[in-house]
Amino acid sequence: MTMDAETFGSFLWIMTLVAALVFIALYFVKAGYGMFRSAAWGLSVNNKLAWMLMEVPVFLVMIWMWWYSDRRFLPVQLTFFFFFQLHYFQRSFVFPCLLQGKGRMPVAILLMGVLFNVLNGFMQGEWIFYLAPSGYYTADWLLSPCFWIGTLLFFSGMLINWHSDSVIRNLRTSGDTRHYLPQRGMYRYVTSANYLGEIVEWIGWAVLTWSLPGCVFAWWTIANLVPRADAIWHRYKEEFGSQVEYKKRIFPFLY
Repeated sequence: MTMDAETFGSFLWIMTLVAALVFIALYFVKAGYGMFRSAAWGLSVNNKLAWMLMEVPVFLVMIWMWWYSDRRFLPVQLTFFFFFQLHYFQRSFVFPCLLQGKGRMPVAILLMGVLFNVLNGFMQGEWIFYLAPSGYYTADWLLSPCFWIGTLLFFSGMLINWHSDSVIRNLRTSGDTRHYLPQRGMYRYVTSANYLGEIVEWIGWAVLTWSLPGCVFAWWTIANLVPRADAIWHRYKEEFGSQVEYKKRIFPFLY
């Protein structure tokens, strides 16, 4: 199913406004997963299963939209497709298998994640494979500053995110339940280096596609992760005191 350009534009504005509301709300309500999980969020499921169920939909939606597009084998669109799917393959099938412990995620969080991922997969795929003007992504795009700067940001952010997740996973030895302050990699500068990486990655996506849907996705990433990084900084400050005060929340030297 595809939209006409006017309806799609309205959809993007709605997504942008909802992200603004989410950004504000998350400074008052801590999303109940990870270190902030509580029984108040209701029924929960195994963390590994939850992450897979939450991330797989966007991977499948993008495949669907790519496969039924007559642009699917054009070089620029195919490159975008591989970049996007690389991230979500790791997120859907690799990341959940690497998770340690017996954590759980509330079903409510899982369902909200599924909804966003389906809408975002549609938003990105609709633009790239159907609504972008036919002469917009010519083969020359692969030589443009937007593409190369965006690609550098995209993969830099991805590597920061993957390395930071690895640092978190290796904070504890088997059977250890104590809390530790991560200090390696970008955690030397911020307390949410994994979120920093994800934000850089999707800003890179917005630049390399030079598209409004890419910008909306980057804005959603910021709206979701910056307030959570603030909550994590305060939690770490309660636990580790002066060790945290010199660090920023998510953007080195800034915030």
